[in-house]
Amino acid sequence: MDQKGHRRGSFQSGTSDEDMLEIAGASLDFSVADDDPPLDREMGGFSSYNGGGMNGTSTMLDFLEEPLPGVGTYEDFNTIDWVREKSRDRDRHREITNRSKESTWALLHSVSDAFSGWLLMLLIGLLAGSLAGLIDISAHWMTDLKEGVCLAGFWFNHEHCCWKSNTTFTDRDKCPEWKSWSQLILGHGEGAFAYILNYFMYVIWALMFSLLAVLLVKGFAPYACGSGIPEIKTILSGFIIRGYLGKWTLVIKTITLVLAVSSGLSLGKEGPLVHVACCCGNILCHLFTKYRKNEAKRREVRGDRAGGGQRGLGLLLWGRMLCSAPQVSYYFPLKTLWRSFFAALVAAFTLRSINPFGNSRLVLFYVEFHMPWHLLELVPFILLGIFGGLWGAFFIRSNIAWCRRRKSTRLGKYPVLEVLVVTAITAVLAFPNEYTRMSTSELISELFNDCGILDSSKLCEYVNDFNSTKGDDLPDRAAGPGVYTAMWQLALALIMKVFITIFTFGMKVPSGLFIPSMAVGAIAGRLLGVAVEQLAFYHHDWAIFSGWCSPGADCITPGLYAMVGAAACLGGVTRMTVSLVVIMFELTGGLEYIVPLMAAAMTSKWVADAVGREGIYDAHIRLNGYPFLEAKEEFSHKTRAVDVMRPRKSDPALTVITQDTMSVEDVEGIVGSTTYSGYPVVVSRASRRLVGFVLRRDLIISIENARKKQDGIVSSSIICFTDYCPPLPPSSPSVLKLRSILDLSPFTVTDETPMEIVVDIFRKLGLRQCLVTHNGKLLGIITKKDVLKHIAQMANQDPESILFN
Repeated sequence: MDQKGHRRGSFQSGTSDEDMLEIAGASLDFSVADDDPPLDREMGGFSSYNGGGMNGTSTMLDFLEEPLPGVGTYEDFNTIDWVREKSRDRDRHREITNRSKESTWALLHSVSDAFSGWLLMLLIGLLAGSLAGLIDISAHWMTDLKEGVCLAGFWFNHEHCCWKSNTTFTDRDKCPEWKSWSQLILGHGEGAFAYILNYFMYVIWALMFSLLAVLLVKGFAPYACGSGIPEIKTILSGFIIRGYLGKWTLVIKTITLVLAVSSGLSLGKEGPLVHVACCCGNILCHLFTKYRKNEAKRREVRGDRAGGGQRGLGLLLWGRMLCSAPQVSYYFPLKTLWRSFFAALVAAFTLRSINPFGNSRLVLFYVEFHMPWHLLELVPFILLGIFGGLWGAFFIRSNIAWCRRRKSTRLGKYPVLEVLVVTAITAVLAFPNEYTRMSTSELISELFNDCGILDSSKLCEYVNDFNSTKGDDLPDRAAGPGVYTAMWQLALALIMKVFITIFTFGMKVPSGLFIPSMAVGAIAGRLLGVAVEQLAFYHHDWAIFSGWCSPGADCITPGLYAMVGAAACLGGVTRMTVSLVVIMFELTGGLEYIVPLMAAAMTSKWVADAVGREGIYDAHIRLNGYPFLEAKEEFSHKTRAVDVMRPRKSDPALTVITQDTMSVEDVEGIVGSTTYSGYPVVVSRASRRLVGFVLRRDLIISIENARKKQDGIVSSSIICFTDYCPPLPPSSPSVLKLRSILDLSPFTVTDETPMEIVVDIFRKLGLRQCLVTHNGKLLGIITKKDVLKHIAQMANQDPESILFN
């Protein structure tokens, strides 16, 4: 995590807040001296003290009576101080409340400050919902563009183009207004040459879309690649990645997400929509002072932002909030839950107004199953859960191994070539199979569909002999040739998507995992559903069917099996449970089938956890070395703070700054020779009595501004971190008082504190560092990086693997 800094004045300011504070000078003496000096030196008999000598010719200046620009801010790849930020916000709120009693204007300011959070949620919901609808409509149109174009208007996709056509219901996809590329170029769409031309155009369009996407990402916004959820989780935990939620990232991610989905790659847009929504929120936060100037407040509402983007997936209100808490949120107070509700309401209203799905509904895969499920069907539902768990564990291990190979070999140096090769392989394999040629969303929708009499899909080509109806029995539903053809095509599609998704997720284009995972599960579920359906049809006299599936009855719904399989595979990859169930019935409108979804989701999680504890996003966080403390994992080892803190016994002593005896030159020397993010301030090196903690960045900015704007501040000027400084000779230069930047209440623990408690403190308070004391004396320091290294070491992992790269 070492970051090379840039020169400011005579010393270096590049820091990494996870680095330890070293240093110099004291041996570890555990004895307690009785003559330790007090924290603030007594001023003797001076009734009027100005920081100079007896004659007061040397003045002491408190340069930070007014906050300086940059003081209290953080550098890139640093962790915020949650405690300080929350304390700052409390002080700001207390001041506004007190002033509101003084005048009407102050009261209006107080009301506007309280209302600003709700206004921010309104703007986020509107912008995120609009972008989600725009992305979905654009992706649908560009996906169809690979196969043809609408003569009535090139901006219409295939479905919209045929809406006003006079064709019959069964030929609704063959309207004269829509022309394939072979029909447009050759004048006909039949024959081998026409097939080859359509094949060629499909691959060319796919390569063009993916090439443009990867070039835009590489050239303008490298942070626009991937899902974004691992990084969002890390940012919400307090880590700063400058530019990750910026304007360019938003613009490029929005454009390239459409291109990547339209290219036909095995990826989705739902995960990246979380990133898009967070970018919207981050940009809109700059309109409000209390969010612009407080990193903790901004992260408090980033859970709200993370949900707004998932409107494109069709998530409604509670699913969004339940999804945000376990998947992306680190700090999730109760008021954020209600603001999430409001943001989801606005985004859902916006999406409903846009109507991107063209079905006047807010769900992406609306289903309407006519038959209830039977208790015995829980057995195949649990089997789908087992499959989902095994698939999730297999995918995570395989994808992480491939991504690690990409990072450690020359493959990572050629992102454009990798994207083009994977796109070419995907397009070549996808076109011959109609279930891989269509968009993944359309595939899932067809797999969820409950066949009716008017359905023309191969999946619904059953043998319906109405003359064989006996009494009140429903017609027999033996599978026809179309169903068997669809089965082997789906089997091939399953194999392709299982393996191609491994190599696709993590490339340098926006790539989500929700839809590909759901597709794998939906295919497996539909295959199993049809198998159970035919088994019940031909063997209705078996004991397991005789009680509830009478001859000729439509008692098995293959579409339900597809929906359960989709939930199982998504749960196996992401390890979601409650939120996953809510998401699935929001996606489909199938609230009646919540029990099968719960059974599959829990089984999937149990099986996947038995193979590996990490979900895909946690695994990528660990792979990239992000400083993220997982709140769900327990630390059960019997180590103490003294075992983890630095300096160790063989290390140099801790670097400290004394409260009123060091000059500007001395402090500049310490800052210039180290790269640490902050320094403990003590009464003296001998006593090591702790006064507070000062951040390196604040120290640098304060000294530089004092040198430029204050008279009498020179290298020999004494820096004072107390209210009163010791008397100096009359000829001494001005004293630089920096008490305003000193944290007088740094978090401390004793050296015998169990690490189980220390880890819990870091997780729940979001600390950057914690000072370790022994009998009231400063002994060492523990940073977040030290905690992560210790956890990795206890898990028999490489401690250096947690370093951010």
